[in-house]
Amino acid sequence: MADRLAMSALPKAILFDLDETIISFGSRRQILQEVIEEFGDVFAPFTPQAAGQAMEDGFRAFWSDEARAAVWRQNLVEGRILAVEQGFSTLRPQAPALTTEFARAFGARFHAYREEQAKFFPGALETIQALRARNVLLALVTNGAAAPQRAKVERFALAPLFHHIQIEGEAGFGKPQEQAYLHAMRTLDVAPQETWMVGDNLEWEVAAPQRLGIFSIWHDHLGEGVPAGSNVRPDRIIRSIAELKPE
Repeated sequence: MADRLAMSALPKAILFDLDETIISFGSRRQILQEVIEEFGDVFAPFTPQAAGQAMEDGFRAFWSDEARAAVWRQNLVEGRILAVEQGFSTLRPQAPALTTEFARAFGARFHAYREEQAKFFPGALETIQALRARNVLLALVTNGAAAPQRAKVERFALAPLFHHIQIEGEAGFGKPQEQAYLHAMRTLDVAPQETWMVGDNLEWEVAAPQRLGIFSIWHDHLGEGVPAGSNVRPDRIIRSIAELKPE
Protein backbone atom coordinates (compact mmCIF):
# COMPACT_ATOMS: atom_id res chain seq x y z
CA MET A 1 0.00 0.00 0.00
CA ALA A 2 2.81 2.43 0.80
CA ASP A 3 4.11 2.51 -2.78
CA ARG A 4 0.56 3.00 -4.08
CA LEU A 5 0.09 5.93 -1.71
CA ALA A 6 3.30 7.43 -3.03
CA MET A 7 2.10 7.13 -6.64
CA SER A 8 2.66 10.53 -8.25
CA ALA A 9 3.02 10.03 -12.01
CA LEU A 10 -0.11 10.67 -13.99
CA PRO A 11 -2.07 7.60 -15.06
CA LYS A 12 -3.22 6.85 -18.58
CA ALA A 13 -6.86 7.43 -17.56
CA ILE A 14 -8.93 8.91 -14.74
CA LEU A 15 -12.59 8.15 -14.02
CA PHE A 16 -14.27 11.06 -12.24
CA ASP A 17 -17.48 11.11 -10.24
CA LEU A 18 -19.65 14.21 -10.75
CA ASP A 19 -21.74 15.28 -7.72
CA GLU A 20 -19.67 16.36 -4.70
CA THR A 21 -16.51 15.60 -6.66
CA ILE A 22 -16.44 18.05 -9.55
CA ILE A 23 -19.68 19.87 -8.75
CA SER A 24 -20.33 21.13 -5.22
CA PHE A 25 -23.76 21.71 -3.71
CA GLY A 26 -22.49 23.08 -0.43
CA SER A 27 -23.22 21.70 3.03
CA ARG A 28 -26.43 19.68 3.02
CA ARG A 29 -27.00 20.37 6.70
CA GLN A 30 -26.63 24.11 6.09
CA ILE A 31 -29.03 23.98 3.14
CA LEU A 32 -31.56 22.06 5.24
CA GLN A 33 -31.27 24.72 7.94
CA GLU A 34 -31.79 27.54 5.45
CA VAL A 35 -34.91 25.89 4.03
CA ILE A 36 -36.19 25.29 7.57
CA GLU A 37 -35.78 29.01 8.23
CA GLU A 38 -37.99 29.75 5.21
CA PHE A 39 -40.89 27.94 6.86
CA GLY A 40 -40.99 30.01 10.02
CA ASP A 41 -42.60 28.42 13.06
CA VAL A 42 -43.59 25.10 11.49
CA PHE A 43 -40.63 23.44 13.19
CA ALA A 44 -41.32 24.96 16.63
CA PRO A 45 -40.24 24.31 19.34
CA PHE A 46 -37.01 23.30 17.58
CA THR A 47 -34.45 25.89 16.56
CA PRO A 48 -33.38 25.84 12.90
CA GLN A 49 -29.99 24.54 14.02
CA ALA A 50 -31.43 21.63 15.99
CA ALA A 51 -33.99 20.79 13.33
CA GLY A 52 -31.32 21.00 10.62
CA GLN A 53 -29.11 18.50 12.44
CA ALA A 54 -32.02 16.11 12.97
CA MET A 55 -32.89 16.36 9.28
CA GLU A 56 -29.25 15.76 8.30
CA ASP A 57 -29.22 12.62 10.47
CA GLY A 58 -32.40 11.46 8.76
CA PHE A 59 -30.96 12.04 5.29
CA ARG A 60 -27.79 10.14 6.15
CA ALA A 61 -29.79 7.20 7.47
CA PHE A 62 -32.02 7.17 4.40
CA TRP A 63 -29.25 7.31 1.77
CA SER A 64 -26.88 4.95 3.61
CA ASP A 65 -29.09 2.02 2.55
CA GLU A 66 -27.44 1.08 -0.78
CA ALA A 67 -30.42 -0.88 -2.13
CA ARG A 68 -32.80 1.98 -1.36
CA ALA A 69 -30.39 4.55 -2.78
CA ALA A 70 -30.09 2.58 -6.03
CA VAL A 71 -33.86 2.86 -6.48
CA TRP A 72 -34.42 6.48 -5.47
CA ARG A 73 -31.44 8.12 -7.14
CA GLN A 74 -33.36 7.46 -10.37
CA ASN A 75 -36.13 9.69 -8.98
CA LEU A 76 -34.22 12.09 -6.78
CA VAL A 77 -37.10 14.45 -6.04
CA GLU A 78 -39.25 11.67 -4.59
CA GLY A 79 -36.23 10.14 -2.84
CA ARG A 80 -35.51 13.41 -1.08
CA ILE A 81 -39.14 13.68 0.00
CA LEU A 82 -38.83 10.23 1.61
CA ALA A 83 -35.59 11.33 3.27
CA VAL A 84 -37.44 14.36 4.63
CA GLU A 85 -40.06 12.01 6.07
CA GLN A 86 -37.31 10.10 7.85
CA GLY A 87 -35.96 13.34 9.32
CA PHE A 88 -39.43 14.48 10.34
CA SER A 89 -40.08 11.20 12.18
CA THR A 90 -37.74 12.16 15.02
CA LEU A 91 -39.11 15.71 15.28
CA ARG A 92 -42.82 15.06 14.82
CA PRO A 93 -43.62 14.04 18.44
CA GLN A 94 -42.86 17.62 19.51
CA ALA A 95 -43.65 19.36 16.22
CA PRO A 96 -47.02 18.02 14.98
CA ALA A 97 -47.13 20.53 12.11
CA LEU A 98 -44.54 18.38 10.32
CA THR A 99 -47.15 16.37 8.46
CA THR A 100 -46.72 14.02 5.54
CA GLU A 101 -48.27 16.64 3.28
CA PHE A 102 -45.78 19.24 4.49
CA ALA A 103 -42.92 16.76 3.88
CA ARG A 104 -43.73 16.92 0.16
CA ALA A 105 -43.62 20.72 0.11
CA PHE A 106 -40.42 20.82 2.15
CA GLY A 107 -38.78 18.08 0.06
CA ALA A 108 -39.58 19.81 -3.21
CA ARG A 109 -38.23 23.12 -1.93
CA PHE A 110 -35.07 21.49 -0.57
CA HIS A 111 -34.45 19.75 -3.89
CA ALA A 112 -34.88 22.95 -5.93
CA TYR A 113 -32.81 25.07 -3.54
CA ARG A 114 -29.96 22.56 -3.39
CA GLU A 115 -29.78 22.26 -7.17
CA GLU A 116 -29.57 26.05 -7.39
CA GLN A 117 -26.40 25.98 -5.30
CA ALA A 118 -24.49 23.78 -7.75
CA LYS A 119 -21.10 25.11 -8.82
CA PHE A 120 -17.60 23.85 -9.60
CA PHE A 121 -15.43 23.02 -6.61
CA PRO A 122 -12.56 25.52 -6.49
CA GLY A 123 -9.90 24.45 -8.96
CA ALA A 124 -11.88 21.49 -10.33
CA LEU A 125 -12.41 22.91 -13.82
CA GLU A 126 -8.81 24.05 -14.12
CA THR A 127 -7.56 20.65 -12.94
CA ILE A 128 -9.61 18.75 -15.49
CA GLN A 129 -8.49 21.11 -18.25
CA ALA A 130 -4.85 20.63 -17.21
CA LEU A 131 -5.19 16.83 -17.14
CA ARG A 132 -6.77 16.85 -20.58
CA ALA A 133 -3.93 19.04 -21.87
CA ARG A 134 -1.49 16.42 -20.54
CA ASN A 135 -3.30 13.79 -22.66
CA VAL A 136 -4.82 11.92 -19.72
CA LEU A 137 -7.92 10.07 -20.90
CA LEU A 138 -10.89 11.29 -18.86
CA ALA A 139 -14.27 9.69 -18.19
CA LEU A 140 -17.16 11.12 -16.21
CA VAL A 141 -18.92 8.21 -14.47
CA THR A 142 -21.98 9.40 -12.58
CA ASN A 143 -24.97 7.72 -11.00
CA GLY A 144 -28.47 9.12 -11.24
CA ALA A 145 -31.35 9.57 -13.65
CA ALA A 146 -30.60 10.51 -17.25
CA ALA A 147 -32.35 13.88 -17.53
CA PRO A 148 -31.01 15.72 -14.44
CA GLN A 149 -27.49 14.39 -14.82
CA ARG A 150 -27.37 15.20 -18.54
CA ALA A 151 -28.68 18.68 -17.69
CA LYS A 152 -25.67 19.20 -15.38
CA VAL A 153 -23.31 18.05 -18.12
CA GLU A 154 -24.80 20.68 -20.42
CA ARG A 155 -25.13 23.40 -17.76
CA PHE A 156 -21.43 23.17 -16.89
CA ALA A 157 -20.24 22.45 -20.47
CA LEU A 158 -18.55 19.21 -19.40
CA ALA A 159 -18.83 17.23 -22.63
CA PRO A 160 -15.80 18.81 -24.36
CA LEU A 161 -13.65 18.08 -21.29
CA PHE A 162 -14.18 14.31 -21.22
CA HIS A 163 -13.44 11.54 -23.67
CA HIS A 164 -16.37 9.53 -22.31
CA ILE A 165 -19.47 10.51 -20.34
CA GLN A 166 -21.36 7.70 -18.64
CA ILE A 167 -24.65 8.38 -16.84
CA GLU A 168 -26.35 5.56 -14.96
CA GLY A 169 -29.81 6.42 -16.29
CA GLU A 170 -28.55 6.34 -19.89
CA ALA A 171 -26.21 3.36 -19.62
CA GLY A 172 -28.57 1.13 -17.63
CA PHE A 173 -25.97 0.39 -14.95
CA GLY A 174 -24.10 2.40 -12.32
CA LYS A 175 -21.61 2.30 -9.49
CA PRO A 176 -20.85 0.12 -7.55
CA GLN A 177 -21.66 -2.46 -10.26
CA GLU A 178 -18.45 -3.77 -11.81
CA GLN A 179 -19.88 -3.12 -15.26
CA ALA A 180 -19.82 0.63 -14.62
CA TYR A 181 -16.03 0.72 -14.25
CA LEU A 182 -15.30 -1.99 -16.81
CA HIS A 183 -17.41 -0.30 -19.49
CA ALA A 184 -15.68 3.05 -18.93
CA MET A 185 -12.25 1.44 -19.14
CA ARG A 186 -13.16 -0.53 -22.27
CA THR A 187 -14.37 2.68 -23.91
CA LEU A 188 -11.07 4.41 -23.09
CA ASP A 189 -9.11 1.24 -23.99
CA VAL A 190 -7.22 1.14 -20.69
CA ALA A 191 -6.48 -1.48 -18.05
CA PRO A 192 -7.20 -1.14 -14.31
CA GLN A 193 -3.53 -0.66 -13.46
CA GLU A 194 -3.49 2.34 -15.84
CA THR A 195 -6.55 3.93 -14.25
CA TRP A 196 -7.49 6.14 -11.30
CA MET A 197 -10.98 6.58 -9.88
CA VAL A 198 -11.79 9.85 -8.08
CA GLY A 199 -14.93 10.49 -6.03
CA ASP A 200 -16.51 11.21 -2.67
CA ASN A 201 -18.28 7.89 -2.00
CA LEU A 202 -16.17 5.34 -0.14
CA GLU A 203 -18.00 2.35 -1.60
CA TRP A 204 -18.65 3.57 -5.15
CA GLU A 205 -15.36 5.34 -5.80
CA VAL A 206 -12.96 3.50 -3.51
CA ALA A 207 -13.89 -0.01 -2.38
CA ALA A 208 -15.59 -1.22 -5.57
CA PRO A 209 -12.96 0.04 -8.06
CA GLN A 210 -10.14 -1.18 -5.79
CA ARG A 211 -11.52 -4.71 -6.15
CA LEU A 212 -10.81 -4.39 -9.88
CA GLY A 213 -7.26 -3.12 -9.33
CA ILE A 214 -8.02 0.58 -9.93
CA PHE A 215 -6.06 3.16 -7.91
CA SER A 216 -8.81 4.90 -5.92
CA ILE A 217 -8.74 8.47 -4.63
CA TRP A 218 -11.28 9.66 -2.08
CA HIS A 219 -12.42 13.28 -2.26
CA ASP A 220 -12.93 14.06 1.42
CA HIS A 221 -14.14 17.59 0.72
CA LEU A 222 -15.69 17.90 4.19
CA GLY A 223 -12.48 16.89 5.93
CA GLU A 224 -14.26 14.29 8.06
CA GLY A 225 -11.79 11.45 7.52
CA VAL A 226 -12.65 7.80 7.00
CA PRO A 227 -15.44 6.92 9.46
CA ALA A 228 -14.43 4.97 12.54
CA GLY A 229 -14.96 1.27 12.00
CA SER A 230 -14.81 1.48 8.21
CA ASN A 231 -12.75 -1.19 6.48
CA VAL A 232 -12.31 0.99 3.38
CA ARG A 233 -8.81 2.33 2.87
CA PRO A 234 -8.43 4.80 -0.01
CA ASP A 235 -5.17 4.66 -1.94
CA ARG A 236 -5.07 8.43 -1.57
CA ILE A 237 -7.19 11.04 0.23
CA ILE A 238 -7.54 14.58 -1.07
CA ARG A 239 -9.41 17.58 0.33
CA SER A 240 -9.53 19.36 -3.03
CA ILE A 241 -9.63 18.20 -6.65
CA ALA A 242 -7.00 20.88 -7.29
CA GLU A 243 -4.51 18.59 -5.53
CA LEU A 244 -4.56 16.47 -8.70
CA LYS A 245 -3.63 19.35 -11.02
CA PRO A 246 -0.39 18.53 -12.82
CA GLU A 247 2.45 21.00 -12.53
